[in-house]
Amino acid sequence: MLLMQHGETIHSMLPWDIPWWTTDHAVFFGVLYLVLTVLGLGLACVFGKSFRDLRRNMSGGH
Repeated sequence: MLLMQHGETIHSMLPWDIPWWTTDHAVFFGVLYLVLTVLGLGLACVFGKSFRDLRRNMSGGH
């Protein structure tokens, strides 16, 4: 695994490739991953509730 030197550019958005020692990268990617996590959890909750409602109302009709 190659480590980045201070001042290099980012070649990947994976967490282990980000230079976390610079505050601008840490804040930007920290907020980005937080927002993506919240959106992912929200979508999982919505799909879970939709699937649960679908299983409860298997009687047919509208």
